[in-house]
Formats: sequence, C-alpha cells, structure tokens
Amino acid sequence: MIMREQQNEEITVTLTLDNDEVLECAVLTIYEAGGRQYIALLPLDENGEEEGDVYIYRYIETDPENPDLENIEDDEEYEIAADAFDEWLDEQEFEEDLDAF
Repeated sequence: MIMREQQNEEITVTLTLDNDEVLECAVLTIYEAGGRQYIALLPLDENGEEEGDVYIYRYIETDPENPDLENIEDDEEYEIAADAFDEWLDEQEFEEDLDAF
C-alpha cells in the first residue's frame, strides 16, 4: 500500500486485494475504536470519482509513508470498527447539515 496526497489534498492509497486486483482508493478517515486504529477506504474509478463499497482495515502506522493495513478476521472486531465508522459518517452528515444554514 502506498499513501500519497493528491492536488486537492485528498489522500489516496493503492490497495492490492487478495485476488491481486489493484484499486486506487480515497482515504475517508483514520479513526480509533476499541483501542485500535482503523482506516476507511473508498475505491475510485478511472476518472478519480468515488464509487463502490467502503473497505475497513486495521491500521498500523509503523512508517508514516507506508503504514500497514491488516484484514479484520474477527466478526466482533469488525462490528466495533464498522459501528465506529458509521458514527463518524453520521457526524460528517450532521456537520454538513449545520454548514447549510
């Protein structure tokens, strides 16, 4: 995985899936849940537009330029990470609603 910043300050990563498919993804957020760090990624299409499902991985920053991502194998841990992401998403929508006024 390689993290890099685009011109509009959006951070993207190149992600290689288990089936060797390579995806360019936007980093939505890096967040903490249950005492661990997670990262939420959204695939980008060939035009750089966001599309598809969000991927959530365990995030370990051993090197800021090239952090490690680990699959979440445990259902309970995934639920904790997914719930925390949903809360983050709700906060973003709430803030957008406030900005509209």
